[in-house]
Amino acid sequence: MRPPAAHPGAAAPGTRPRLHAPAPGWSIDADVVVVGSGVAGLTAALRCEAAGLTTVVVTKARLDDGSTRWAQGGIAAALGEGDTPEQHLDDTLVAGAGLCDEEAVRILVTEGPDAVRRLIATGARFDASTDGDLELTREGGHHRRRIAHAGGDATGAEISRALVEAVRARGLRTVENALVLDLLTDAEGRTAGVTLHVMGEGQHDGVGAVHAPAVVLATGGMGQVFSATTNPAVSTGDGVALALRAGAEVSDLEFVQFHPTVLFLGADAEGQQPLVSEAVRGEGAHLVDADGVRFMLGQHELAELAPRDIVAKGIMRRMRENDTEHMYLDARHFGAEMWEHRFPTILAACRAHGIDPVTEPVPVAPAAHYASGGVRTDSHGRTTVPGLYACGEVACTGVHGANRLASNSLLEGLVYAERIAADIVRTGLHARVPQPLPTSQRPAHPLLPPEARFAVQRIMTRGAGVLRSEASLAEAADRLHRLHADARDALDENGKTAEPGVDTWEATNLLCVARVLVAAARQREETRGCHWREDRPERDDTAWRRHIVVRLNPDRSLAVRTTDTTDFPPTLPQAQEQ
Repeated sequence: MRPPAAHPGAAAPGTRPRLHAPAPGWSIDADVVVVGSGVAGLTAALRCEAAGLTTVVVTKARLDDGSTRWAQGGIAAALGEGDTPEQHLDDTLVAGAGLCDEEAVRILVTEGPDAVRRLIATGARFDASTDGDLELTREGGHHRRRIAHAGGDATGAEISRALVEAVRARGLRTVENALVLDLLTDAEGRTAGVTLHVMGEGQHDGVGAVHAPAVVLATGGMGQVFSATTNPAVSTGDGVALALRAGAEVSDLEFVQFHPTVLFLGADAEGQQPLVSEAVRGEGAHLVDADGVRFMLGQHELAELAPRDIVAKGIMRRMRENDTEHMYLDARHFGAEMWEHRFPTILAACRAHGIDPVTEPVPVAPAAHYASGGVRTDSHGRTTVPGLYACGEVACTGVHGANRLASNSLLEGLVYAERIAADIVRTGLHARVPQPLPTSQRPAHPLLPPEARFAVQRIMTRGAGVLRSEASLAEAADRLHRLHADARDALDENGKTAEPGVDTWEATNLLCVARVLVAAARQREETRGCHWREDRPERDDTAWRRHIVVRLNPDRSLAVRTTDTTDFPPTLPQAQEQ
């Protein structure tokens, strides 16, 4: 089959910027390279390997160290008696606040139940009732109990365990402790693999390459762009930044979901914060203020189980009214036995920080949790760069719209990873022998010093957090631009940049995704889903029921456009049958 042509208007391959890094000193050849080892990445890898494709998995830490391991609540699918994919679709569309791609959601909810059953067949063990049926629970935005969980509140850890064991049993080649750097392309702009840096090898220049005609990005999120997040330290937006440098389009990055109930550790707390799962509210916990008043009553028909954006806004409003830094989650009525059986992970985390939810309310506040936007894909996970796929949190399939429905993320990674593997096999993409251009033919992107990471996080937390305005976003954009310009000017004036290394590459990636997020948030002059503009408090369907798409120009400036309609634009010409 004829390979897809480059995206119309795409820059010549040799003009795309790359991270300043040493030339690859070693290489691996494969049919497919999967970057990331969460539910999306390992599912894609297992399906590709099962189809006979030589598959390599590259992951930034250990195989089980991604965001999937931290998922507490569960995986949503219409598996219970009386539930249907159509009901799941309706709940997802409502949560997405008018911006979901209905076809993408329909794929998710109709293929989801069987995908979960295949996950169980792979070895994942979900909690079951005494009669052997799945023990389903309910979370915010769901009108039915359709959340399958494992170990009470350790669903992600169990899914990760099962998939990692399957990968090892099948003997897939893996490269752990490896930070992906840039996409390799051929003379026609088609994917030819990735460059990466293996950490902990005792060499500063442990840079190599995996040559492959198909690359699957499953690198997870970018929560570390904010000071306080539920995301692990590895979530620095590496996949989105790589895709942008390669010329791919990114969509709806302004929609960052702030989880309403994150354990409050103090106003100055930074880094990964303990999550208090939505499932706690699903089992009957109440949000209260310091006086014990349930402030979500009357704000939404589902009260504490409203979609996450509504609950986060309710908490923030009450915090402002009461001039306090947090609210409380009261589940004392659960009793010790329920806490220990149903939520052992959360119970241990709270007690580790001196709080006993059995006897006292838990202090909570919103923190950055999930990117609903990401690298724009079609229904087969294909991006606007031929041969480059994306799935999981790094991708924007159109499923989540302006606000992700609780526990849809694991399901999306599962379903779309399977579709990607099927597409690679169907199109015969893996049969092409890649001829990557030398990395030296592309201009080097200047690197930020390590301390810039914290500067980016504080800028973003202050200017583009839960509450945003034109003034706060303009200030954030200006300060981010100065960081960008300082690095550029240093390279232009004396040819020097920060020393290549994991900390400087991560800081540079964080700045890249931060600039895009702020640009999109300034463009969207309304409040919708998890994008809350204080100066534009109303949702405006006439002007803004559409998507914001961003590309990185070869000179590292941003090209921002708004789609004409709410329809997700195709990733032509790659979306055409080949």
